[in-house]
Amino acid sequence: MTTIRRFCCNDLLRFSSVNLDHLTETFNMSFYMTYLARWPDYFHVAQGPGNKIMGYIMGKVEGQGESWHGHVTAVTVAPEYRRQQLAKKLMNLLEDISDNIDKAFFVDLFVRASNAPAIKMYDKLGYVVYRRVLRYYSGEEDGLDMRKALPRDVEKKSIIPLKRPVTPDELEYD
Repeated sequence: MTTIRRFCCNDLLRFSSVNLDHLTETFNMSFYMTYLARWPDYFHVAQGPGNKIMGYIMGKVEGQGESWHGHVTAVTVAPEYRRQQLAKKLMNLLEDISDNIDKAFFVDLFVRASNAPAIKMYDKLGYVVYRRVLRYYSGEEDGLDMRKALPRDVEKKSIIPLKRPVTPDELEYD
């Protein structure tokens, strides 16, 4: 049986095996701690039998006005637990929190342009490519900014794609 619960400090010492995938961004410990302290509602872990960490999602809420949104910083599932809809469950949880607690207009995420399986999954979950960010990953690989409008964005303005790619310098950070 799988349990999805809030991420806690002890999990930082137990989740490294989930991050071994070459497409998973790995951050330094202080980065994870900042998210855990500032956005605990957006940091969850999927735990299996024997308390084994199967995957996690880490995100935040940011922006102003109609740009107020939930952001998926990382979602990953260990290879042996993929194709069980864990990522979908984690994404749905973050979307629900963004919608029902923080009243966000949309949820966004960045994904490597070469990560076809992830892009396909996000597409199935209702995300659309909002814009391409040139050389987003380590100054080498393009990223796709994908978005999903939430009920508060009645006119779906947040997901109208930009007509041209942008550079990382053009992104707004809060």
